[in-house]
Amino acid sequence: MSITLSSASLPVFDLFLSNLRHLLLKAQADVSDRAYDEQALVQFRLAPDMLPLRFQIYIACDAAKLCVARISGLEAPKYENTENTLSELIGRIDNTRAWLASVPAQSLDGQESKAITFPIGKDRSRTMPAETYLKTWALPNVFFHITTAYAILRHNGVALGKADYLVGEDLNA
Repeated sequence: MSITLSSASLPVFDLFLSNLRHLLLKAQADVSDRAYDEQALVQFRLAPDMLPLRFQIYIACDAAKLCVARISGLEAPKYENTENTLSELIGRIDNTRAWLASVPAQSLDGQESKAITFPIGKDRSRTMPAETYLKTWALPNVFFHITTAYAILRHNGVALGKADYLVGEDLNA
């Protein structure tokens, strides 16, 4: 079987968003075990000019759904960015995964050379073929924000390892 845009995007986004969900579940357990305010995690940022954990979740979800929407021509759900608890952030991941699961593979496949224009920052945009966009922009963007979320949680003492990032909830299976 050859690689298609759907096989290179949908299951990859789903797996890593599932793994992100797993990280947040472990964060919830840590909050409970060590009895601290979860806002210490939700609002934490690694550097003054970086976005806090909640935004890392927003952007990871948005990067995945907007990539698929732009390539497929489907309309992605819009979220208000109001999730401010670990449970609400997990809900956002669940909603994103559910929408991705509803996207038909045929809406992506065959669109490799479709021109995708997307914003980079507040006042600029780029255009590239869909295949290039997926491989060199969308996937790395999702991985960056999930990795940053992992680093925030790990920095704050949540017991995470590389397997949590790569294997997620299947780690316990």
